[in-house]
Amino acid sequence: MKIQLPQQDGSLLDYRMKAQPIRPPAGAPAFSRTAYAASHVVIDPLATRDPWDSSPCVDWDATLAFREHLWSLGFKVAEAMDTAQRGMGLDWPVARELIQRSIRHARGIPGADLACGVGTDQLIVSEHTGLADVEAAYREQLAVVEAEGGRAILMASRSLARCARGPDDYLALYGRLLRDTSQPVILHWLGEMFDPALRGYWGSPDLSGALDTVAALIRENARHVEGIKVSLLDAKLELELRRRLPAGVKMYTGDDFNYAELMAGDASGYSHGLLGILDPIAPVAAAALGELAAGRAERFREILDPTVALSREIFRAPTRHYKAGVVFLAWLNGHQSHFSMVAGAQSARGAAHYAKVFELADQSGVLSDPDLARRRMASYLSVACGVN
Repeated sequence: MKIQLPQQDGSLLDYRMKAQPIRPPAGAPAFSRTAYAASHVVIDPLATRDPWDSSPCVDWDATLAFREHLWSLGFKVAEAMDTAQRGMGLDWPVARELIQRSIRHARGIPGADLACGVGTDQLIVSEHTGLADVEAAYREQLAVVEAEGGRAILMASRSLARCARGPDDYLALYGRLLRDTSQPVILHWLGEMFDPALRGYWGSPDLSGALDTVAALIRENARHVEGIKVSLLDAKLELELRRRLPAGVKMYTGDDFNYAELMAGDASGYSHGLLGILDPIAPVAAAALGELAAGRAERFREILDPTVALSREIFRAPTRHYKAGVVFLAWLNGHQSHFSMVAGAQSARGAAHYAKVFELADQSGVLSDPDLARRRMASYLSVACGVN
């Protein structure tokens, strides 16, 4: 199969598809790494009339069906995270309903597991906002998750980044929250490349100082912490923090540039995964993780390494727009009937980017139905840039 794909220089490439999807074999072994796929939300584009200026109308059937897809492949779901556009069009009332629906839906599915993002995005920050307001916002969202019997991921807070005066404010506020949770939580360290409002998180302008603070927090509250997700796109820093974690606390890589090597690990240990890229590459990642669980580490890398180039394109700067590539692949792979996003975010990337995503997805076996993907790619290009 061939298709013309626009390039960054404005030319067209006659691309011949590889068209060899990778799927996990039936009866593959359970993963030897804990793997959370941070999942996107499917909107109803007919009901969402003003995507930039109003709350989205969610297609609940398609959204929950996608979570079933992830569970069926062996993944846990990281619900209502930044991949679901929290704070980027998905407001707290819709996120709250997403959390409640997902937890309740999971109860009826054998093996389904999830953890849910708890943040402060309902808080309207002013010059009068203080740390007590930030803590109250966290507790309001935490109460929703715990009322459903769910587990929490304590998301990084823009409000806390604005209000905190230094590391001690982070240690005190997080310490109180952790001591009051009914189940161990996953901490969430999201770098400024994902959200510029989080610059200086943990109270330090440099990452080494921030690392000292979060390591101290975990050391002092280890029995309340399941693990920490680090999304800094810095493998060396993740390895340093991983080395300093107390026994029993997991490192969840959120490094969408280096996840294959970090999850493979070495003699010093390995990272688990809590990643947005696991949403679009789920079948390929499941096949790779099955090989790793069977003791075939080289085969794990052979399958998963080609997806890293795709991930680096999806998460390229400005990194916060990565959700567009995630949803684009969900559409190409037939998990939703349209390419529309919360807040109209599909407009954040251009046709040449989507063409590169298509090409790299094909080369790494991510296009589960190559003919459907080709037809949808062609229809997108016809409408978006007049390529027929």
